[in-house]
Order: sequence, then structure tokens, then C-alpha cells
Amino acid sequence: MKKDCLIYNYAQHYRLGIFKLMDKEIQCDFYFGDKMGDVKKIDYKELKGFKKELKNISLISNFYWQKGALGLLFKKYKRYILLGEYYCLSTWVFLLLAKLTSKKVVLWTHGWYGKETKIIGFIKKIFFSLADDILLYGNHAKKLMINEGFSEDKLHVIYNSLNYNKQIEVRDKLKKANLFSKYFSNNYPVLIFIGRLTKVKKLNYIIEAQNKMFNEGFPVNLVIIGDGEEKSSLLNKVEKFDLQDNVWFVGQLYDEESIAKYIYNSDLCVSPGNVGLTAMHSLVYGTPVITHDNFKNQMPEFESIEDGITGTFFKEDNIDDLVEKIRLWLEKANRAEIRKSCNNKIDHLFNPNYQINVIKRVLFK
Repeated sequence: MKKDCLIYNYAQHYRLGIFKLMDKEIQCDFYFGDKMGDVKKIDYKELKGFKKELKNISLISNFYWQKGALGLLFKKYKRYILLGEYYCLSTWVFLLLAKLTSKKVVLWTHGWYGKETKIIGFIKKIFFSLADDILLYGNHAKKLMINEGFSEDKLHVIYNSLNYNKQIEVRDKLKKANLFSKYFSNNYPVLIFIGRLTKVKKLNYIIEAQNKMFNEGFPVNLVIIGDGEEKSSLLNKVEKFDLQDNVWFVGQLYDEESIAKYIYNSDLCVSPGNVGLTAMHSLVYGTPVITHDNFKNQMPEFESIEDGITGTFFKEDNIDDLVEKIRLWLEKANRAEIRKSCNNKIDHLFNPNYQINVIKRVLFK
């Protein structure tokens, strides 16, 4: 019987890299929830240790229960890694019951954002205090939790990752191509966004910035990869500004080789709302990232952006400042050096190899 068990809300396709390493190097068993909006699911055949899909039962608001999760506590596992979502009520019960055993429970979580209300902060303190150790996506959350009284020895920064091995394989074959000059019939600089088209991403800001840049005599093209609820609104805004010839809605893409060509040949990735995994996808193919500067409203991946080296930050919700930051970056001449810096950030920290070393150190300490 294996000694380690992962219980997660869903088998997100973009976590395949780290899950496969856990499968290989820890030989743990995997249990995943059955749904998460429109996010693509991993093919379970990719994981030898996959055991069962659990049913996520929606309760009130964002709260839910993972049917079948509690029974796993009574299996012969010694160590568990659970997704650290305090609105998963079965995880609360799991943590409390685990206190009556000698079993180790590690939570994998965003932790603290810095915008928690007193009530949410109180709930989170109780919830996270029930875990033996906590895996965090960034140092920002770690610092905030230390300030909240958590022991530093309990907090471990794991960062985040995508399907890194596949991406490196693709990256090594990339070459400059003229796909944008062919499509747009011009040689303007190219801005790109990749991710789900949702309100929280504030993608209308990119189109407004693009329009402003055209009016100021600094034309740029825009490529948007992804789909979602905001697509029709964005199409309307493009039409309003008469930018149809300079905006390319590629649609949803999962083929890594195709994605890589778009990102690699772009000049700059712009994510006006929270940046999330978009930053990592862009940096691994050597394209710097601009996002907003209010870290309370960011996702932990903003830490992959090193100001002036792998991208920069603009004043949140300030389109004039966004335009200024875009112009400054597009005027930089050292594209090869920028590309190398972007690659290095992912190669050193934001990859499954770094993550598996942290996981092993925490589980077996």
C-alpha cells in the first residue's frame, strides 16, 4: 500500500507536469473532484496512481463537499496532501479527524491575499492551523501569514508550474516566424493575452490602450488566445474602435506547439486584471509580461514578474499608465536578453522540478 495520497478539487490539465512527477517520484495515489467549470481535465491514463474521481457536491454559495474524501482518511496512507480551500467543508472534517490520528496532512493553497476581512481572516487562521504543513504559491502569501502569527517553519513556498517538460521540448525548436506580419499585413509590434476571457481579467483595458496608442501614432496589433464570457463584449469594443484589422481572436487553444508560436513571436504579454498562469505561459517562451501593481488583487504568479527584467507593473485600472508602460517596453532594444531573463525565471523556480523537491522535503521531514 502506498503511503502518500493527494486529494484535489479537480485534475486541471495545466497541472499535469507536477502530477506526473509526483506519480513517478513519490508514487502517491490520486483522487480528484469531478468538475471545475470549463477547465479541461487531465486524461487519467497519464497517471499510474490515479484511483478514483470524487463527486464535488455544491452547497451554499462557493461551499462544497467532496463525497468520498473522508473515507480516505481510514485507508493505510501515512501522509496526505489536500487542496487548501476553506470552503470545501469535507476538508474541514478531514483535518479535524486527522488530529485524532498520527497521520500527516499538508494543505496546498494560495494562503493569504492581504485583502481578507476580519471574519475571513479568522476563518482562515483556524483552517490553516489544523494542517501540519502548508504549501504556498508565493512569498507574498508567506510574509502575510507570518505577520498573522503562523510559524515560518510550517510555511513552504512551492510556486506554480505548467506542463514544463513539454514546454521545454517545444521551446528548443522555436524560431522566429512571420505569422503576424502575414495575418495583419503590417509589421507593428504585437501584444498578446492567453487565458480565459473573464471580467476579472479586465481585457477591455488592452483594447482601450491599443486604441489610445493608435490615436497617438504608436500602432500595435493584439492577439487574444482563449474563450469565455467576455468574448462578445470584447468583439463589440474592437468594432467600436474600428480595430478589426489589428485584433486577432485566435480562440481556445490547447496544442502547446501552436500556443508557443504565438507567444514566442509576440513582443509583450498584457494582463490588465490578475495575471495568474498567463505570466508563466508567456515567460517560458521568452515574452515579458505587464500586469497591475495592486498585489492584494493579484494571483501569486505575479512574483514571476521582476520589474524591468521579465516585465513590469502599471497602476491598477489606469489606462494612461498602462499605455506608458507598454510603450516603454516596446522601445527596449535588447529582445534577446529579455527573452533569456524570462526563460531563466521559469527554469529556476516556476517548474515541476522545483516543486517536487519542495513536496518531498515537506512530506518526509
